[in-house]
Amino acid sequence: MKRIWQLPRPWLAVPLVWLFFFLALNSLVGDSPTMDEQNHLARGLAFLRTGDPRLSLEHPPLVNSLSALPLLTLPGIRLPTDDASWEQPEGWYRFAELLLWEYNHDVTRMVFLARLPVVFLTLGLALVGLCFAQALWGSRGSPGSRGSRGSPAGWLAFFALLFDPNILAHGRYSTTDVGGTAFLLLATFLLWRLWSRPGWDWPRLLAAGLGLGLAFGSKLSTLGFVPIFALLALLPLYGERWGWRPAGRRLAQYLLAGLLSLGVVWAIFGFQWDVMQFRSPALAGLNSWRGPMPTFWAGIEQIAGLSGGGRGAAFLLGQFSTTGFPAYFPVAFLVKTPLATLLLLPLALLLLLRSRATRARGLFLLIPAGVYFLLSTQSALNIGYRHLLPMLALLYVFMSGLGPLVQQGGNRALRWGVGLFPAGLLLATLAVHPHYLSFFNLPAGGPANGYKILIDSNVDWGQDLLRLQAWMAANEVDEVNLSWFGSADPAYYGLNYRPLPGLPRHFDLWWDVPFNSADPEPGVYAISVSNLWEIPLQEEKYVFPWFRQRSPDDRVGYSILIYRVPGEQD
Repeated sequence: MKRIWQLPRPWLAVPLVWLFFFLALNSLVGDSPTMDEQNHLARGLAFLRTGDPRLSLEHPPLVNSLSALPLLTLPGIRLPTDDASWEQPEGWYRFAELLLWEYNHDVTRMVFLARLPVVFLTLGLALVGLCFAQALWGSRGSPGSRGSRGSPAGWLAFFALLFDPNILAHGRYSTTDVGGTAFLLLATFLLWRLWSRPGWDWPRLLAAGLGLGLAFGSKLSTLGFVPIFALLALLPLYGERWGWRPAGRRLAQYLLAGLLSLGVVWAIFGFQWDVMQFRSPALAGLNSWRGPMPTFWAGIEQIAGLSGGGRGAAFLLGQFSTTGFPAYFPVAFLVKTPLATLLLLPLALLLLLRSRATRARGLFLLIPAGVYFLLSTQSALNIGYRHLLPMLALLYVFMSGLGPLVQQGGNRALRWGVGLFPAGLLLATLAVHPHYLSFFNLPAGGPANGYKILIDSNVDWGQDLLRLQAWMAANEVDEVNLSWFGSADPAYYGLNYRPLPGLPRHFDLWWDVPFNSADPEPGVYAISVSNLWEIPLQEEKYVFPWFRQRSPDDRVGYSILIYRVPGEQD
């Protein structure tokens, strides 16, 4: 096993990247537009075409704009700027609906092109992880070492960040989760470079300011790391003894980098200057003032409200809550993190924190990961494991510190554990291909059991509509009774269906159920697993209890359950 680590690992980059692109592209072409993609695509394209970031209220324009760039090669695309939704504060959903499903008629090409830049951002995330791990752990694990191109730490992080099924799942969609994670990891890396060199290094300070600006301009949730980075600045983790002077210097460097980052964010918003757009009574008095990027400040206000009050009912293990579950993210981490990662993480905690030579650098990664995780448990926005991706990226860079220990001749258990980790991770990824979004580890019962534990973007985000179309053709089913969880339009794909209560389409049918829920009429029923739990109904669940009491007759991917209700003649 030790000989594996003596191979010229840079030569592994080419086949690994080829394999990554194959898995990403081969799976994304089979996934229908997911729930949030049309909104992100509309934000990015509208900003690129008009220079107006008004739709970028909940998500800054950086990742959305990068995602929409290839769509500029389609000159025939029409923006619904002539519709009233363009002028309405909450018109972004209607605007996106019109853009994708009514004003234009090439959804497949638009979605494919918008997903491609995110695939490259995922590769960028892995490259940042490689550079971070090599700089942090080095070829010999020495503090502040630059490492080498053959450092096992770098390649271990690179592999994990490319082939973790949760990262691969969201690294193929035109959303902001992986892009935000990539830029946040970059900002963390640049802060480490800044603080690991005593004194003032102005080029590194400028680079840190740029990295922070890219992170804050990619996803608003990255702002949760503002106090976490301040805490890291004060801690003695950089080869210097603790003292007020070095701690104060690092904090001053961080504040300067933070000020520079605001300029970067303003540039990302197209140097928007307009009246403020606050909605809460406490801040509404500021709306008479003009200032830079009012959309950004209004978005922070809105996201803070969502985090405190949630967005609809949260689901966990058959239970529902409008205020979220403190156990939501701990459970999500245990059931959706690959088993290989869960097994190697305790070993990394033991070995890297036990040694004085690696403890400080390990804590630099573990403290932000741990604090972010604790903050997540207090959030009412319980809609997906994807919100843990920033923590997961930090953990993989942390775990990569085991690589140099193996290279230095660690014991047999360590060598086998680290050596088998890539194989275990890749096996889990290949086993679930192409259904990465629905990944659950084996102790949780695998993806087929996942909807009984978590729903929404953990398993069902509307990704299997194209596969339902293929299933109907293969099984000679002319019509289905469809309860659809997703923003994609089934009629666009020519599906012959009778609508059942859904989300967001046919939302009104939850209170005007079009079938006998106690004794369903004969036919084929296709029910998205998120809808099976009747999330829109807060208390009494009266639409699908008949189906919840039965095992499905078939399934499409892992997000649509098929039930055949026979007639008297059958």
